[in-house]
Amino acid sequence: MPPALKILLDVASFRLRRLEMANIAGALAIAIACHLSWPEVGYRGAFAFLLNLLVYLNNDWYDLDDDLAAAGKDQTKNAYLATHLRAGLTAQLGLVVVLIAMALWWGGGLLLALAAGGGVCWAYSAGLKRLPGLDVLAMIAWGVAMPLVGLAPGHPEGWLLLGQLGLFSGVFESIQVMRDHDTDKSAGVRTTAVVLGRPRAHLLARALMLAAGLYAGVCFSWWIAALPLLAALIPLRLAPTQPDQAGRDQARAIDRYWNQVRITLGLAMLAEAAFVYFGGGQ
Repeated sequence: MPPALKILLDVASFRLRRLEMANIAGALAIAIACHLSWPEVGYRGAFAFLLNLLVYLNNDWYDLDDDLAAAGKDQTKNAYLATHLRAGLTAQLGLVVVLIAMALWWGGGLLLALAAGGGVCWAYSAGLKRLPGLDVLAMIAWGVAMPLVGLAPGHPEGWLLLGQLGLFSGVFESIQVMRDHDTDKSAGVRTTAVVLGRPRAHLLARALMLAAGLYAGVCFSWWIAALPLLAALIPLRLAPTQPDQAGRDQARAIDRYWNQVRITLGLAMLAEAAFVYFGGGQ
């Protein structure tokens, strides 16, 4: 297998296992809610998948040195990328060419989605993820820019869904930096969670869930607002940060919490997409 193809397969497998391509589902939900044709939904879904491969490979590229030094990372994948750096760069450039060609051929705002999604993700990977406060703000922008793939011109109702996805992405980033607190602190990376501490970062995540609930109530329906508000009530018991096994147990507890929040907010997104699809509020 060519190294560039293996690197792309490794990225796809790793990120899908970690449920880190949820923006594809968001883009498809927007496309369906806006009554796009099924061929267009399929084309935009394929575009979203390739865009995700590009931005996550780019993130792995920037994080390679840190990932190689972290015991909890997938070192088989990291070592392969480290020994095939040229193939990794070739894969990224190849994806850029393919995505530009697809966007120019199809139209429908895909070139804007490529520029916005790729640009925000590049800025995040290149530096914003290491700046407290800006890491969360960048991911809110990511949550709007990446699912923009699903929004065709002439469908302003889709922008309401994009705004909600931005808030959800801010929630997920707040939880992710909580999970990675110990690793980031050891590496000298000052994320929002490292600066605030896990308990305050958790308060930030809950505040964003409350904001998402209010947004759902104002923009969609107050019965949908109950889901993000319910997510804010999901308990997370954080023990004091400790090394070794205690720290790993805490990270696993945060992963379980993250999945519970993902499910709850995912149901909210489905409800909102259905609300738009059936013309709610018109």
